[in-house]
Amino acid sequence: MNNSEEKQSTVYIVDDDDAMRESLTWLIESVGLNVETYASADEFLESYYPGRPGCVLLDVRMPGMSGLELQGHLQKQQVTVPVIMITGHGDVPMAVRAMKSGAIDFIEKPFNDEQLLESIRNALAIDDTRRDQQSFKAEVASRLAQLTPRESEVMDMVTAGKSNKEIANSLGVSAKTVEAHRAKVMEKMEAGSLAELVRLVVSSHN
Repeated sequence: MNNSEEKQSTVYIVDDDDAMRESLTWLIESVGLNVETYASADEFLESYYPGRPGCVLLDVRMPGMSGLELQGHLQKQQVTVPVIMITGHGDVPMAVRAMKSGAIDFIEKPFNDEQLLESIRNALAIDDTRRDQQSFKAEVASRLAQLTPRESEVMDMVTAGKSNKEIANSLGVSAKTVEAHRAKVMEKMEAGSLAELVRLVVSSHN
């Protein structure tokens, strides 16, 4: 990921410890990344809106809503922002639980600066990849929506490996009509080959 991409992302620090927020901010800003800090989970939820690029550095233990509870809340809302848990030694079992629930890493206090920055870079790369996938899926869905019911039918049979003749027999139409539908499907789906069409259809189901 290049620097301009990193600068478009934000590292959200959610920690009730003022000194910890300050030192994390200094460290992360020193490598040119944007930072926003929150003293509680509620404060973060009031400000954050899904879809903003970045990652969340989340303290496991906080008054009110804990880090684990915030992580659970984000999951329920289907917010896919990557989460890195910050944990004290006694919180490691909790952090492991968080990893099993989808957190991408946990960092123990006192943490190693380079280890933390590496984890953040990894989280931002994951966020980038997820965004690309979501954008691609939305684009494929938009193309699929342009197909007529008959074109969708033909596409399903084509991608299932049926020949034009088999499709024609199955639908009770001429092979020429199937060819015309098939050409329209390739055009609307912007597929240059059968293999590409299959890839697009498979991606729409994942």
